[in-house]
This record gives sequence, structure tokens and C-alpha cells, in this order.
Amino acid sequence: MHAMRLIAPRTPLQLADVPRPTPRAGQVLAQVRACGVCRTDLHIVDGELPDPTLPIVPGHEVVATVLERGEGAERFEVGTRIGVPWLAWADETCAYCRRGQENLCVSARFTGYTVPGGYADFVTADDRFCVAIPPSYDDTEAAPLLCAGLIGYRALRAAGDARRVGLYGFGASAHLIAQVARYEGREVFAFTRPGDTATQAFARSLGAAWAGGSDTQPPEPLDAAVIFAPVGSLIPTALRAVDRGGTVVCAGIHMSEIPAFSYDLLWGERVVRSVANLTRQDAVEFMAIAPRVPVRAKVTTYPLADANRALDDLRRGALEGAAVLLPG
Repeated sequence: MHAMRLIAPRTPLQLADVPRPTPRAGQVLAQVRACGVCRTDLHIVDGELPDPTLPIVPGHEVVATVLERGEGAERFEVGTRIGVPWLAWADETCAYCRRGQENLCVSARFTGYTVPGGYADFVTADDRFCVAIPPSYDDTEAAPLLCAGLIGYRALRAAGDARRVGLYGFGASAHLIAQVARYEGREVFAFTRPGDTATQAFARSLGAAWAGGSDTQPPEPLDAAVIFAPVGSLIPTALRAVDRGGTVVCAGIHMSEIPAFSYDLLWGERVVRSVANLTRQDAVEFMAIAPRVPVRAKVTTYPLADANRALDDLRRGALEGAAVLLPG
């Protein structure tokens, strides 16, 4: 099969012919139909996440069709369209798993990071961690739901019942979860790169009550802010924007260094918290609510062989919405 592989951090992916994988017990072999390009992929390629299993095939927003089932893999029939998300495996026995926090599992494996992902023609996956995809979504629209959507959903839930929600970094996750927030009757305040009027207009087209640069304050205090951009300096910025008792949720897996800030920004029972990975329950809940909204992804597609161009467009902030690779 064809696969785009990362051989060493901070180098371009290489297109290679590699053996088609064989499903082990509990796994399915699936033919990739589409694979989203996530900022986490970019962090892996750029060497910002430690110890990937190299060489690695990135990609964890995988829409695929089941071709074969290994022994004991019974959740999905052959021919079923499934999603393969970031969380590839958890031990189900550690203290975190036992209390419903499999996203924090000490032995967890991750698609496209520690096990091969979807920048390829075929992928194998533990069927217990695969996701049923609503039939109303085509392949390219479904792909970003599998991480941008799931992490955005988990981050929004971490914001509690906040009515005025700020979204810092209006990319793949924010443009999806803004739609859920509006569906739930929340007000959305979108923060973009300073001067990015095109993205601000895009945010307003999705129902944002206000959109402006991250260097400006919203017109009224926020109940919560979710930071999708991997920029540590946005934490004190967001703390200035939230009201007393407000929450700042850091939704990314990587963030640049957080600068020192004065205690008065945190005082007033403001909370700063992170969101780590996702759970299977997140997928069940989000895949149920997404068609009701309905959540619609703005997608730019690329051939699999152009994965480096897609990553570079993401790195430069040149995308509106999400990027999706198409094999074949």
C-alpha cells in the first residue's frame, strides 16, 4: 500500500510503498476513505511531541471501510464505514481507566503517534476504540469530526454551563464546536490572529456574536474561554477576558511556554484547566449530537501524496476550516 511516513522529526513526510497490515486479534483491517489533518499531526511532525514510534504513519481522523476482522473483532461487520480516532487503545485496568478516565490511561496508545495511522491506503485498529459514523456525513465531512470535533466537544463540556464562550484560534475545532455552542443557546465570541478579517467573517457566518483579534478584549466579560491555538501567552489574555468564576480551557495537546502573570488575573475563583485526549463516551455523545445540530465541516481536500502541502498550509494558518487527505 501507499503510506506517508515520518522518518525523523522536523523532516518532510516520505511517500513509501509498505506492506499492507494484517489485523491481529481484536482488530479490523480497514480501507481508508479519508483522513483529516489535525494540528496534533503537525506537532508530531515538527518534533513538539516527544517519543513518537518512528517511522510512523500519522493521521488519527480516519474514515475507513472494514475489509477484514481479526479473531474476536465483532463490533463492526465487513463493509461497515467506521472512524478511527486518536485514542487507539487503553489498558482498562489502571486507576484512571477504572474511574472512567481512559483518556489519561498510563499505558494508552495513540493513532498516528505510537501506532500507525491513516495517512495511508489501509489501517488496522482495535475495534473497541473505533467509532460509528452517522450516515448523514460523507467521508470528507466526517473526518474532522473524529478529533477536531471530539476534542472541541470535550473542551466545551469542560467549560460547564457557560453562556458566553470565547474561542481562541478559529480553526478546525473551533469552527465545528461553535456550531454546537450556538445549538445549545450559547453566545460565541471568536478570537483570531490579529488582522485576520477573513476568518473573523467566517466565524460570524457560523453564528458568532462577535469576532476580533486575540489582541483585543470582547465587548463583555466571558463565562468561559477555550484556547485551541497552541500559544501559551493566550492563557493570561483569556483570563483577562473571563468574568469572576470563569473557566479557561486549554484544548491542545501542546502549547508554547506560558508567561508569568499576576495573581489578580486568576483571583476571583477563575479556573485554568486542560483537556487531554478523549474517551469513547465523548465519541458516542458527539456523534449523537452532531447530526442534530447539524454540525457542518468546512473542508479543503488534498491527495494523500500532498500531505506535506496540507501540513504546511495548516502551519501557515492558510486554511479555513479543516484539511482532509484522500487516498487512491
